[in-house]
Amino acid sequence: MPSRLKIASWNINSVRARVPIVERFLKEESPDILCLQETKVRDSDFPTGIFRQLGFNHQIFCGQMMHHGVAILSRIPIHEDERFDWQANGEARHVGVRLECGIRLENVYVPAGGDIPDRTQNPKFGQKLDFIERMTRWSETCGAPTIMVGDFNIAPLECDVWSHKQLLTVVSHTPIEVEALTRLRESNDWIDLGRHFHPPPKRLHTWWSYRSPDWTKNDRGRRLDHMWATPDVAALAVDHHVHEPCRNWTRPSDHVPLVTEFVI
Repeated sequence: MPSRLKIASWNINSVRARVPIVERFLKEESPDILCLQETKVRDSDFPTGIFRQLGFNHQIFCGQMMHHGVAILSRIPIHEDERFDWQANGEARHVGVRLECGIRLENVYVPAGGDIPDRTQNPKFGQKLDFIERMTRWSETCGAPTIMVGDFNIAPLECDVWSHKQLLTVVSHTPIEVEALTRLRESNDWIDLGRHFHPPPKRLHTWWSYRSPDWTKNDRGRRLDHMWATPDVAALAVDHHVHEPCRNWTRPSDHVPLVTEFVI
């Protein structure tokens, strides 16, 4: 276990389509562990070789063809593969491991929730809220030192979106979603590392829609991706940043990576 541990998290939006930019990111940033969401590939088809060439010999996948999918790729040993079905329908949206230092690492891909913020009109929205509720019940009994990362698909603070007023009724920033995520955070005193190192109202976006012809000019971003830690682990964190330049690379994901460094 290195004395300094660097963990990256990235919704890659199809890992096979983004291999060149993932390789570039790993060479430039040199994390010890990479957590991916929305890998969109069956475990048997995951591009393991390129990661092994870069030293990520410890690999755990939870994937499905063309949809969802999460993975943890590590230069250091990882143990105890766990997969929670917080969606309650078999979708591949979580994988968790234990590091040799005893810290748990949970990688989560929360459902987007569709377009209408009403569970009656839009069952996907209800599934998203139920997913967060199941995470909350798990969190209440999570006693181990833990880091939880991933695409939570909720931007909780007013400064986490380009326009709080215009997005209040848009899925990902509605009050009911924010309340659900707040209950999750409070259930185990999770520390939001992004806002710990970059306090409000500082701009801190992680996602920009593909629909924007020039994301840099419009900058209509949202902070949908998060890294949380239990207080004992958060006390070990020394740096957190969003690798925003990745959004401008060739064939980018609509999300960018987050990186947190810990002194273990």
